[in-house]
Amino acid sequence: MSEKIAAAPALIERAGIEVIPESERTAKPRDLFWPWFAANVSVFGMSYGSFVLGFGISFWQATIVSIIGIVISFALCGLIAIAGKRGSAPTMVLSRAAFGVHGQKVPGIVSWLTSIGWETFLAIMAVLATATVITQLGGDGDSVALKIIATVVVAALIVAASVLGYHTIMKMQSVLTWITGAVTILYVILTIPHIDFAAVMALPAGGIGAVIGALVMVMTGFGLGWINIAADWSRYQKRTASDGAIVFWNTFGGAIAPVLLVVFGLLLAGSDEDLMAAVGADPIGALATLLPIWVLVPFLLTAVLALVSGAVLGIYSSGLTLISLGIRIPRPSAAAIDGVILTLGTIWVVFFATDFLGPFQSFLITLGVPLASWAGILIADILRRRKDYDEDALFDARGRYGAWDWTSIITMVVTSVIGWGLVVNNFAEDAAWNNWQGYLLFAIGGRDGDWAYANLGVFFALVLSFLVTWFARAAKIRRQEA
Repeated sequence: MSEKIAAAPALIERAGIEVIPESERTAKPRDLFWPWFAANVSVFGMSYGSFVLGFGISFWQATIVSIIGIVISFALCGLIAIAGKRGSAPTMVLSRAAFGVHGQKVPGIVSWLTSIGWETFLAIMAVLATATVITQLGGDGDSVALKIIATVVVAALIVAASVLGYHTIMKMQSVLTWITGAVTILYVILTIPHIDFAAVMALPAGGIGAVIGALVMVMTGFGLGWINIAADWSRYQKRTASDGAIVFWNTFGGAIAPVLLVVFGLLLAGSDEDLMAAVGADPIGALATLLPIWVLVPFLLTAVLALVSGAVLGIYSSGLTLISLGIRIPRPSAAAIDGVILTLGTIWVVFFATDFLGPFQSFLITLGVPLASWAGILIADILRRRKDYDEDALFDARGRYGAWDWTSIITMVVTSVIGWGLVVNNFAEDAAWNNWQGYLLFAIGGRDGDWAYANLGVFFALVLSFLVTWFARAAKIRRQEA
């Protein structure tokens, strides 16, 4: 039987992976705007301007790629969010309908690793930005004591908010939206004089392979990076809420800030080659070098809060995913465990690693392939269904969803294996452990061909998994809903 929860305490959300009772489903679709906007309004979004231009494409190519990639990727999150409304449970529990109650652990592990990676990355960004800004203010940004304090403060903020849970996070995000939005606008105003339109427009155009590679990177870095947690924030929606409204507010809230920030980042990066290179080592710190001294402190505080905002979403959901894998602990404890892992990862990178951006992007593409495959399967499953989920069966391996759905599992495995063969490690020296990929690129020009860095494997895994599921599981879904 599915577990039903009592009314949640005012301070700490006690709900874990169980179904939210009808009396507590009080959220409205427009409420989805706040967590998605606040988590993506970070100045860090501007650094993607450097990443996109790094593919050797023109400003206009980069602008089109960024807009399309950001909007589509968050729209896919919106489709996943529909499941949260229909089942009032976390994403990785609802995914049991497609993979089976036990089979879901296969994509669940990928989801957990992705969330842990993202939240740790955001925490690292916050600590490095603190060190850079302190240096600009005349302090010792390389001080071990400073970095320890920054790490402790950042980790404490992230863990505390995620332990308190959904209601606290929603309130926090609505406040952070205004703060981060205001300072981001101030940053744009102050840095407009640094834009050299002649230099930007002189950037040469790139080939189709480079354009697609940039598109995949944008999709993976934005919406696809959040897609495995999309239903976690819609599970408090009423079952009568409009599917279209949920998709719209999820997409609008997630995409509006990144679109504007990345385009402005393209203008800054295209104007200054040194800035574009510096962003690779310390994205936010490099952007801070363009500001006058008097605005550095509010910039730092806002940048850190924005990164913390994004990390909070990740660690909250990674805790839910941990429980869905069968670890029987309260949700606050799961969030705390992931917080410890986040802290240790941050300490390792800040104090011991010589480079992390390259390995992280390599790690992101590697996990992006199976995550895209899972997303294709679940989106097809969601769009095929016409009824709410069977709440009891989501927790019972003997129920209508079964223990293992081998069609979905085999689809995910096969498309991931093929997908990995069509992506290449962009950081062969910094992430040598990932040079095993790209074994199918010989069919499209080899590792040095025009398509080598297009990361077609992510597209392939997403689209093929969707198509296979759409046709192969249609009859089974009808039987499940009969």
